Amino acid sequence: MRIAVLCYASVGGSGVVATELAHALAERGHDVHVLSRERPFRWKSDVRGLSFVQVQMPDYPLFREPQYLLGLTNSIVRLARSQPIDIVHAHYAVPHATAAHLAREMLARGPGSHPPRTVATLHGTDITLVGSGYETVVGYAIEHADAVTAVSASLRDDTIRSLGIGRDIRVIPNFLECSEWRRRPDPELRERICGSHPNRRVLIHVSNFRPVKRVGTVVDVFRRVLEQLDAVLVMVGDGPDRVPLEHDVEAAGLRDRVTFVGEQHDLVSWLSSADVFLLPSSQESFGLAALEAMACEVPVVASRVGGLPEVIEDGVTGFLCPPDAVDLMTARVVDLLSDEAMRIRIGRASAAHVRANFCTHEVVPLYEACYRATLGQGV
Repeated sequence: MRIAVLCYASVGGSGVVATELAHALAERGHDVHVLSRERPFRWKSDVRGLSFVQVQMPDYPLFREPQYLLGLTNSIVRLARSQPIDIVHAHYAVPHATAAHLAREMLARGPGSHPPRTVATLHGTDITLVGSGYETVVGYAIEHADAVTAVSASLRDDTIRSLGIGRDIRVIPNFLECSEWRRRPDPELRERICGSHPNRRVLIHVSNFRPVKRVGTVVDVFRRVLEQLDAVLVMVGDGPDRVPLEHDVEAAGLRDRVTFVGEQHDLVSWLSSADVFLLPSSQESFGLAALEAMACEVPVVASRVGGLPEVIEDGVTGFLCPPDAVDLMTARVVDLLSDEAMRIRIGRASAAHVRANFCTHEVVPLYEACYRATLGQGV
């Protein structure tokens, strides 16, 4: 099939999953074009059948903001007029689903036209946060897509409830290339993290440092953990809440215990050097970062919100706590750091769970079946 994938280039989950899907589809023999403002965070340039189309936007003084929606729509139309496109797959509803709809309508004009079919994948904050300010437009684009998928049953239900959607939404979970996402110990990195204290325990958090991730709560839990055992905290990622949090860490006298390392391309090494992953988000429609940690045999202590219960079985492949239960999260972290046998058991169980349910070879065929059904080719 000939597929155009629309996504954001940032480190957020929707862009990462869209990019990995594009890679996997190309490797399975499809012709895939990825459209975005810049090359995505995890882009691979050496995959046969995969190409990148940069969205161009006019620089005109009348416009107060860059006209991404118009630029993206124009890029889709130009691509589809230059070569056949079967599917336009929009990741993150705002504004990609709208751009896909507009492009399809434009391409449908004229005799003998064969506009591409559109698929919209909902990732979370495009519905629960950003989409709440554009509910009329987002709802319209979702209703008029040829197919819609969501990364969790929780997100599907939230979308139907909040936007009043009356159509079928197929659940296709996020996934990992499990041959790459597996525990890979890095003794040098572990030594660098722990310094001259080899027995220190390592907590880790990975996110885009936005309010929904509650990075301040990560530090609150860590401060309580320090009252009971020797540990360090590694904060991976970047975003609007990073600088204020760094100031808070400095003011609390924790600068020698908390390390901010920014965005990292080789997350496997960082996760494999950690003992526990902490994710106290106020909302997670899926929890891709948790899945990545689990694949590297790192037990996850997370909020019981959104789609996380669909990824983590409490007490078996990690621990789930009410989002505001800071003391309970602390207790779970301390339990894991104090009981090596339990930590190893849960880490291995979580990795096995990922391999049984969330690998590329399990999930990508679900998208292919969705495409075929959308094109009327059956499943």
